[in-house]
Amino acid sequence: MAEEKTQVTDIDQSVYDFRFEESEKDFYKVRKGLDESVVLRISEEKKDPEWVKELRLKSLKIFNSMNEPDWGPDIHDLDVQQIVHYVKPKTQMAAKWEDVPQDIKDTFEKLGIPEAERKSLAGVGAQYDSEVVYHNVKEEVAKQGVIYTDMESAVNGEYADLVKQYFMNVIPPTDHKFAALHGAVWSGGSFVYVPKGVKVSVPLQSYFRLNAAGAGQFEHTLIIVDEGADVHFIEGCSAPKYNVANLHAGCVELIVKKNAHLRYSTIENWSKNMYNLNSKRAIVDENGKMEWVSGSFGSHVSYLYPTTILKGDHSLCEFTGITFSGKGQSLDTGAKMIHVGKWTSSVINSKSISKSGGLNTYRSSIVVNKGAKHAKVSVNCDSLMLDAESNSDTIPAMNIMTDDCDVGHEAKIGRISNKAIFYLMSRGISEDEARALIVSGFANPVRKELPLEYAVEMNNLIRLEMKGTL
Repeated sequence: MAEEKTQVTDIDQSVYDFRFEESEKDFYKVRKGLDESVVLRISEEKKDPEWVKELRLKSLKIFNSMNEPDWGPDIHDLDVQQIVHYVKPKTQMAAKWEDVPQDIKDTFEKLGIPEAERKSLAGVGAQYDSEVVYHNVKEEVAKQGVIYTDMESAVNGEYADLVKQYFMNVIPPTDHKFAALHGAVWSGGSFVYVPKGVKVSVPLQSYFRLNAAGAGQFEHTLIIVDEGADVHFIEGCSAPKYNVANLHAGCVELIVKKNAHLRYSTIENWSKNMYNLNSKRAIVDENGKMEWVSGSFGSHVSYLYPTTILKGDHSLCEFTGITFSGKGQSLDTGAKMIHVGKWTSSVINSKSISKSGGLNTYRSSIVVNKGAKHAKVSVNCDSLMLDAESNSDTIPAMNIMTDDCDVGHEAKIGRISNKAIFYLMSRGISEDEARALIVSGFANPVRKELPLEYAVEMNNLIRLEMKGTL
């Protein structure tokens, strides 16, 4: 893995000389590193209300006082003082696609964002580096009272009191070191509120593009699904590859109220110089349902463990995820379920694929509290290794504090059967195509949970990974 480590010293330092125009004759420079002056500059740029500014400074102190997590892959070669924590595109957020600058439009059009919006989405947000550059929600959805806006507008606008109630309360800065980093330098992201009883029939989507070398992206997503409401939110992520470390430490906070339903789907296609240290957590009230659908591709290192707190009685959660690691990648992923209410239920179906020496680690945590009577838990983890160089580890943790529950765990680790390859080749399929076909079938439980366009994207990503061209 040493050959894949980034070398900051090999990079022309001019790539860090970001200059952004505030007026025709007034420029300022954003620099690498993290200290109070950087945090205050971001706060000033964002026009933070006082409570947000105080939260940023408090989070910075927590970050400086905490050690790195003692779980997950080794990230000692990540130096946050070599990261640019705020990168501002030379544009304001647009509500019309034609108002987005052409160079940024070109990037997102290659990713299919406007086409997807026209076909099958109720609303779209697009973030480029540290800023949301486009946000739009269809008129018929807005008429239902659905709020979908960028995070800065939410903390400064008419929804500020609602935002303040939940913002970094689901995932507090004290949670771990990179949650504290996020609290200090967060920028961009989306705020969604779905009113009581409203069913959003087509998905909302947010897409994040980190385009600058040596930079970090720290978007914050807050979704509140009120009683009896229903929505599907899709998140997509990508970045070009540089030979210098990039950092993603976003934060996703989800609130699912009584009898509500939220599906949160993610396709992450980060470049293989990315440290993806993302935090995601949901709180589910009585009879609420939370669904996670996750596809994780790319990144040099990943920490990704969506967490669900089943707070209310009869609340439930399903997690379906797939991870694909290749040469030089260490992807540490999984899910956490915390059962609090009675008659709660959780299901985890996780699949991982590794090739060319890639390392996949599945890490789950199941907590069934003493009062969570009649809880049901099912954990299924399948790993597929495509060669003898690759590794796959399963690290389940279970803390069961009541006898009145039903908990099961199953893990399988294996390789592609030579007999299956021979059978397919005997039917006229090449060896490479046979392997890709088997891997595609292995990933099918995840793919079938995605909308058609994203299922196709995931299939293409798997094929590119198989060819070693991603």
